[in-house]
Amino acid sequence: MSPNPVLLQVRDLVVGFGKTEVVHGIGFDVAAGETMALVGESGCGKSLTAFALMRLLPHGARIFGGQVLFQGRDLVAAREKILRDIRGNEISLILQEPMTSLNPVLPIGLQIAEVLLRHKSMSRRQADRRVLELLSLVGIPEPQRRAREFPHNFSGGMRQRVMIAMAVACGPRLVIADEPTTALDVTIQAQVLDLLDRLRKDLSMAVLLITHDLGVVAQWADRVTVMYAGRVAEEGPVGPFFRQPRHPYARGLLGASVGDSGSAHYTTQRLVEIPGSVASAAAERGCPFAPRCPETIAACRVQPPRLEPVGEMHRVACPVEVAK
Repeated sequence: MSPNPVLLQVRDLVVGFGKTEVVHGIGFDVAAGETMALVGESGCGKSLTAFALMRLLPHGARIFGGQVLFQGRDLVAAREKILRDIRGNEISLILQEPMTSLNPVLPIGLQIAEVLLRHKSMSRRQADRRVLELLSLVGIPEPQRRAREFPHNFSGGMRQRVMIAMAVACGPRLVIADEPTTALDVTIQAQVLDLLDRLRKDLSMAVLLITHDLGVVAQWADRVTVMYAGRVAEEGPVGPFFRQPRHPYARGLLGASVGDSGSAHYTTQRLVEIPGSVASAAAERGCPFAPRCPETIAACRVQPPRLEPVGEMHRVACPVEVAK
């Protein structure tokens, strides 16, 4: 674990739709000032987990059980009034498509100012001045002019910078970034992630980065938690994880990934496909990766394996690897 104090503790979190569980008792920590990446294929439950942390679940979804402890406060049990004070103030969320997150009929300066007016004791004039400072902070030129413009006047990368400005406006302790560069080209992706990392350091905040891109994880994260079918398969510091992934699914992800030329952690000569198809997150019996795993033993089909230590701050949910 990071030497910094733990900021967020997720314990046995269960989320689902109706009576069906799709996130099965997952847990992880985020330390103050670090970037922790939550990784997995589409449909593994990582975005649902992110929204559950702030109790902003889509229609029909609910939390079945578990705890989300933020600075010692359980957000699962907290009253809505407390959550409204925390959201956007102490914990902020950056979504993957800013064009659908920003209000198309309001100037972006007003949208950022609304966050400040809601959470900080500021006059409108003070908020407007702070908006210009925030736009400059995230690298948007001519902030006085751009603050009066609307989202459609901005490129995709600039809209994401606006979203980052809104997210950091109140000086949050934690920013949850849900696939923040999905809709951007590679060059703009790097610029946005560099900006987010610089702000993390300058503002002393933690980042929970939701992504499926291992190149992003290798370059920008401190620790990684890998999800598969609604369960945690492996977690650990980025360096040991990329040098020696222990879960067969994690090894498969790396084998199927194109190495990032800017990453010092991994390179791939030849892409290797993971056989079979992605398991349903609603499956309950045994390890969900067992049907696709070349190392399956009888124990894998009985019940989902628990996370067990396999190194310093490195845990894996695989009986075969734990036994080695």
